[in-house]
Amino acid sequence: MFYGWNPMYWVFALPALLLALLAQALVQSSYRRYLRVANSSGMTGLEVARRIMRTTGLDLVIEGARGQLTDHYDPRGKVLRLSQEVATHASVASAAIVAHELGHAQQDAQGYLPLRVRTGLVPVVNFTSWLGPILFLIGMLLNSYDLAWVGVLAFSGAVLFALVTLPVEINASVRGLRLLEQSGVLVASAERQGARRVLSAAALTYVAGLAQAVSTLLYYMFLLGGRPRRRR
Repeated sequence: MFYGWNPMYWVFALPALLLALLAQALVQSSYRRYLRVANSSGMTGLEVARRIMRTTGLDLVIEGARGQLTDHYDPRGKVLRLSQEVATHASVASAAIVAHELGHAQQDAQGYLPLRVRTGLVPVVNFTSWLGPILFLIGMLLNSYDLAWVGVLAFSGAVLFALVTLPVEINASVRGLRLLEQSGVLVASAERQGARRVLSAAALTYVAGLAQAVSTLLYYMFLLGGRPRRRR
């Protein structure tokens, strides 16, 4: 039996699921709280981006991004994409999010190895993350132990990607906080503490993502471990 049909699935999945729900709640609450707290420099997210780019010498194209909390840095085109809410609000949350994404841009400019590894894994993981579960399911249905293990190995790429992503995101937040201080955007210690809370909540979502990937992998391995291998 698979997923919800097997009570053991929830033994593996429930802790990671609860962590993910907690992380999302913390992200939303901290973002909403500090979106209402104005930064002392009075700069919108867009102005913060331009200030930090001048300070660091980063040469990026800035574009809009639809939706909420969809801000990201695209290393392929050296593009910083900002949501309308972040770009137009002169808040602590906007400054923190912009600085985090520019932390990624700085990683890219300096050839930060974990970022390069993660970028290289993207096309592989995009393929194996959906192929792995399919091969695993087919292997289990056909009682093909070897095919099921191929599915497990394919899905393990998603675990590796989540594992590499975590230090990349944490480092980007550390860089971002440093950039805010160096550029003079957030002067007061209370502002910097607020920015740190926003970014810490965001980092927890990546911890939860890793926990979910690991729990799924362990569940697959548990099912295979309790299944006798068919003799030829």
